Amino acid sequence: MVYPIGKIIFPSVFNLWIKKINGLENVPKKGAFIVTANHTSYMDHLIIMCTLVPYLNKKIHHLAKKEHFDNIFKKMWHTYAGAIPIDRQTGGKEALNWAVKVLKQGKIIALHPEGTRSLTGKLQKAKTGVARLTLAAKVPVLPIGLIGAFEILPKGKYIPKLKRAVMNIGKPMYFNKYYHKKITKKLLRKVTNDIMKEIARLCKQEYNF
Repeated sequence: MVYPIGKIIFPSVFNLWIKKINGLENVPKKGAFIVTANHTSYMDHLIIMCTLVPYLNKKIHHLAKKEHFDNIFKKMWHTYAGAIPIDRQTGGKEALNWAVKVLKQGKIIALHPEGTRSLTGKLQKAKTGVARLTLAAKVPVLPIGLIGAFEILPKGKYIPKLKRAVMNIGKPMYFNKYYHKKITKKLLRKVTNDIMKEIARLCKQEYNF
């Protein structure tokens, strides 16, 4: 019952913080893909999910630490958003294997390449997890740039300000030419940087890592 209820409630509430959405036509209607975006606020995830879930009429899965399921509101939100509780003490390998499996089943994964929220609103150096996923599962990456979410709810704050964010959705990025190449640290960094540079363009920042 959680999903249909959340499908009505959450977009109606969190759309109040969305000023404009550009590029919604770029979102693939079929097949698996990875949603990626810059990360400056708790609002990032809410904005993305409350836009894409109703548009696609399907869940977008993501990893969430098990502590995020400790009350009914959080549990309701994460169930609506397709979250899978992960024990951080087991490490990242379990999470990566789970995500690859889900993508190969034709589902959608959402993640933030930077891993943690920025303290300044500026882009941080991304981890290579998104590159590992796109190459292992052989699926495209959908880049998103969020502008203004940091001003709504920066890290350390718990009450969102009455401001509105812009969501810029880029075209899917394909990495077919690397599918049969040896996966090296250099290749993973290159793919990661390509993704982050597109996210930077969409959120009108520079990625200098």
